[in-house]
Amino acid sequence: MQNTKIQLYADTQFSSPYAMSAFVALQEKGLEFELLTLDLAKKENKEADFAAKSLTQRVPTLVHEDFSLSESSAITEYIDEAFPGVALYPRDLRLRARARQVQAWLRSDLMPIREERSTMVIFYRPTTEPLSDAAQAAAQKLFSMAEALLPSGNENLFGEWSIADVDLAVMLNRLVLNRDAVPQRLVDYATHQWQRASVQRWVGLKRPAV
Repeated sequence: MQNTKIQLYADTQFSSPYAMSAFVALQEKGLEFELLTLDLAKKENKEADFAAKSLTQRVPTLVHEDFSLSESSAITEYIDEAFPGVALYPRDLRLRARARQVQAWLRSDLMPIREERSTMVIFYRPTTEPLSDAAQAAAQKLFSMAEALLPSGNENLFGEWSIADVDLAVMLNRLVLNRDAVPQRLVDYATHQWQRASVQRWVGLKRPAV
């Protein structure tokens, strides 16, 4: 373990997929850290003390000694470069760029899925509402990308595991764990990624009732 002070701010419900990504990154590096929570419904992220730490006033925010950083992909890249241990990104230049592309795309696209299958369906309870036409179209776009990137017979996108596998598995599990129709190969992939120890530590966090 690194002898250094690290704090990670997450949401009270532990339902943010972006806080999950940062949490998994710290776990994979074997780092000791303090996990702090903010009630976003009460706008605790807008309070002066947190706003002074987080330029964007969002979770996750990482505090490493006298340095603070928000935005999850920036956090996972920083963790990978700042600490030794398990690589969070592929070592190959082009594969590393592709992993970052996957992360950026999952954070900026597929809004109908994110709206109709929030991560509450993963960490709390599924919904019986059918997907809209827009969400079904987004799902097909997701499946097409995932199947194009995932080599046949492989458990990870880029040979060895990367943090992009976690982010993609979360997006797929919005559908898989809600029992929406998903190609079996992608169900198997998301299920495998979900069993990773670092992921299960996040899944197993105690959540308040909603």
